[in-house]
Amino acid sequence: MGEQNRTRTALSADDPTADRAWALHETLPHTLPAAEIIALNTPKADLHTWRTYAYREWTFEMPPGVFTPGETSRMIHDRILDGTIPVGGRSYAAMGVGLGVEAVVAGLRGAKEVHAVDIDPESVRAMTEAYERIVGDKPGTLFHPWVSDLFESVPDGAQFDVITFNPPAVRETVSEDPAVVRNVCVGIGIVRQFFDQIVQRDLLVDDGEIYFIVSNTSELRNIVAYAITSGFFPEVMHHQTWNTDDVQTFLFKLRRSAAV
Repeated sequence: MGEQNRTRTALSADDPTADRAWALHETLPHTLPAAEIIALNTPKADLHTWRTYAYREWTFEMPPGVFTPGETSRMIHDRILDGTIPVGGRSYAAMGVGLGVEAVVAGLRGAKEVHAVDIDPESVRAMTEAYERIVGDKPGTLFHPWVSDLFESVPDGAQFDVITFNPPAVRETVSEDPAVVRNVCVGIGIVRQFFDQIVQRDLLVDDGEIYFIVSNTSELRNIVAYAITSGFFPEVMHHQTWNTDDVQTFLFKLRRSAAV
């Protein structure tokens, strides 16, 4: 706590927007109890079978081990489709793209570049097939699929106008299945690495935006604090509650202090 306070004081002295960022942080809910998190994240029994998924008028084939997009993922898909997350004419990185719905929608919306990134080769194969089938070779749009642990395989010098990420940051281990861990409960470490790589490699243009989903099944307050201390300033784009449980999900827009 002392280290966070020291960082917080330095940020407040250097940047007048920091107080506003920390004020938002203080309004965020605390992480749910472990038993509740585990109960809410029980994996579906059909994960290791072939399935199909429909989004709007498009159908996606899902190989075994590739997760079905959930309600939180659709928060990103819908906002790219309706332009709330603006990708037209911009360089876009879809981190943890999974089945690839956001990559497909970004291609259809006229992104200048679509970098679609996932650590799972089967996800990248399924996503590439869907993109080539639905979007195809579209003039003015370059498509780059990457099998990558976060940005490790993305070429040096790349920069993005828009990055989206719905990280597998659930705090509790909900299964011993590696596919479930990869897609659900890696924990806060993957988020720290995500922000560290963006900062260290200067992957976001000065006026760029990160659209980031996190809920109180993860270390929500610590994640947002890490983003702030990394130089990113959060704005809540959407706050979702559910009738069946106590989960609160947030879609944040994060920008560098200079762009706020």
